[in-house]
Amino acid sequence: MTPVKHTVLDKQLKEFKNTPAPQLFLIYGDPFLVKNAFDAVRSFLLKGENSQFALETLEGGSVSMTDIIEELSTYSFMVKQKIVAVKNIPLFQTRNNPDEIGFSSADHQLFAQFLEKGMPEEHCLILTCPGVDKRLKFYKTIEDKGLVIDCSVSQGTRKADLDDQNQVLGNIADSILNSSGKTIIPRAFNLLVELTGFNPELFSQNLEKLITYVGKNTSISIEDVTSVIVRDKKDPIFSLTNALMDKDITNSICYLNSLLNDGFHPLQILKSFENQIRKLLLVKCCVSDMNEGRPMGFARMGFNLFKQNVLPGIIEQDRLNTEKFKALEDFFEEKKAFKKESFKDLLLAPNPKNPYPVFQTFLKSENFSLSLLTQALVFISDLDYQMKTSAIDAKTQMENFLIQFCSKGGFNHDA
Repeated sequence: MTPVKHTVLDKQLKEFKNTPAPQLFLIYGDPFLVKNAFDAVRSFLLKGENSQFALETLEGGSVSMTDIIEELSTYSFMVKQKIVAVKNIPLFQTRNNPDEIGFSSADHQLFAQFLEKGMPEEHCLILTCPGVDKRLKFYKTIEDKGLVIDCSVSQGTRKADLDDQNQVLGNIADSILNSSGKTIIPRAFNLLVELTGFNPELFSQNLEKLITYVGKNTSISIEDVTSVIVRDKKDPIFSLTNALMDKDITNSICYLNSLLNDGFHPLQILKSFENQIRKLLLVKCCVSDMNEGRPMGFARMGFNLFKQNVLPGIIEQDRLNTEKFKALEDFFEEKKAFKKESFKDLLLAPNPKNPYPVFQTFLKSENFSLSLLTQALVFISDLDYQMKTSAIDAKTQMENFLIQFCSKGGFNHDA
């Protein structure tokens, strides 16, 4: 079947009332949009059936292709219909040996043969994943046998990309506002987008807050937005450091210039670079201690195994580090050299109940060598000294740092 965008999914599902619906759905892209699309497909397939008996949910990364096929081939004693959902499956992540997370070409071939043979009648499969590889023959098989739902959104800063992002947020706003009987004036919507950024989940949460705040009023105004939604000045810095972690030179420089134009002090931005690199160095040291100096391969491991096998060790490391930090605080207490929150940013898992950002930090740490991080810290230290002791072009020097940090060549201290 022809892939569809998430924006027309409801229309497509309605058409299946008159034509046979596929037994296979593949949903990929933005996590918030994927979740919404999954809920829509699940509701459509269940048609009022009790999900407790008809729906079997599996976590990708912890199941094999054989497990999935076996689950699809097994009949339920309770209901005729059976839906198997595999969430966050590393379907297009290649597995070269049995210890890696992902699927081998043999797995792909096995699944393709299963699809060609056909699933049992009244059985359906829903797969969700971050992205797909459309070049693979395996993807073409899925496209032919099922419905691919594209929930991806352009992440760039070009006008066309920003228009796509605003369109997505506008659709989310329409859905939430229509169900609550509220409206939002255009200028208030634009302000909410500016304060939130392109974060569909956070945007929807903020809009729900505004709906509650306005009470019986039917319209959300600019005054309502400014009263309820406060932009944390760390948010744009997070955008910059996230681009830095992705080694994205273009967006890094774009966010840097935006922050400087908004009045952020260069030393404040430089400090955010320092904190990020210090954390990456801690990650490198933690991984080295936990795996005897060998890389752990977080991309192959996947989130679920990271949470099960690696996160407990990180939490223990944070506990030990906290004890050391506390000892230092006590030692320097009389001199008032450190504030209580001085070491908070050095915790690897400051909120263990939300482990996904921790996984992302460890995953992205693999973009950098220990040598590069050490050189970067030396560069920042030198630049910090220059900013405080002489009149230099801070903007140009920070751009120079970003270019060298994100490039393959690394740092040239003679430049």
